[in-house]
Amino acid sequence: MNIGLTYDLRDDYLREGYGEEETAEFDRTDTIDAIESALRRLGHATDRIGHVRRLTARLARGDRWDLVFNIAEGLFGFGRESQVPAVLDAYRIPYTFSDPVVLGISLHKGFAKRVLRDAGIPTADFAMIELPEQAVEVDLPVPLFVKPVAEGTGKGIDPASCVRDREKLAPLCRDLLARFRQPLLVERFLPGRELTVGVWGTGSDAEALGALEIVLRPGAEDEAYSYVNKEECEDRVEYRLAQDAEAEEACALAVAAWRTLGCCDAGRVDLRADERGRQHVLEINPLAGLHPEHSDLPILCSRLGIRYERLIDHIVRSAAGRAGLNGSPNAKR
Repeated sequence: MNIGLTYDLRDDYLREGYGEEETAEFDRTDTIDAIESALRRLGHATDRIGHVRRLTARLARGDRWDLVFNIAEGLFGFGRESQVPAVLDAYRIPYTFSDPVVLGISLHKGFAKRVLRDAGIPTADFAMIELPEQAVEVDLPVPLFVKPVAEGTGKGIDPASCVRDREKLAPLCRDLLARFRQPLLVERFLPGRELTVGVWGTGSDAEALGALEIVLRPGAEDEAYSYVNKEECEDRVEYRLAQDAEAEEACALAVAAWRTLGCCDAGRVDLRADERGRQHVLEINPLAGLHPEHSDLPILCSRLGIRYERLIDHIVRSAAGRAGLNGSPNAKR
């Protein structure tokens, strides 16, 4: 197949003057190189497109592809991850991963948690804060955990995110609201193990690959898989393959959450245990990072003996199957 690649390259935005934290979710050049190399080894032709503005320019020029491998995160708004899929839907061009509705709901952690809660899937009790004065109205027991409602890669999360003194909640909310200009999610803090579960497939075909435990090393920021811990994961984080009863529970919950939101092809579900060891879904990542050595999903696959090329092939075949293509290199629409 002729496969286009859509993505947001971190270096492009840094050159435009955006900061390190603002661009934390965007991809490095070696991620794009790895995906493209895998696709070519699988026999596909590739075409680097880039971000949504370049995509619209190429479409206006008349360019088309059999399939688009989309990992574009977008820059502005709650629908930023939905922009590329929505444009491709308008042109009836199939793409990898979830549709605009699923990406929008999953990015907004408050919306996603409401859907999960209505489906009976365990998730920590929470409140939404849109104004600083609402912090005093939060009726949840401490400790609490506070983060921006629609960020990834640990943005806005540091040791202060775990609030054990209620008097510190309002100042923290005031600071985060000013920094990120979006509502905040305030959750009951879960003190147990943190697991991330890899899922691939769509609907009834979705299955858990396994669970990876996030263990913070000495010298890491406390309490959370924070922005700094993620950026420096090679030194601050130990990834352990979890294969016990709690991991099995996490895998079952992850697949249930994946199917409930209607996620496609591959991604991750992040979970954490309460004081009794019961796992709760923190968030769903239907557009997971794909750096072969730095991102959680490929790290999990590596621990399980799943080669990076096989992961990419499974994603393409899943997306092609949904679109009525056969997923082989020479398939045409």
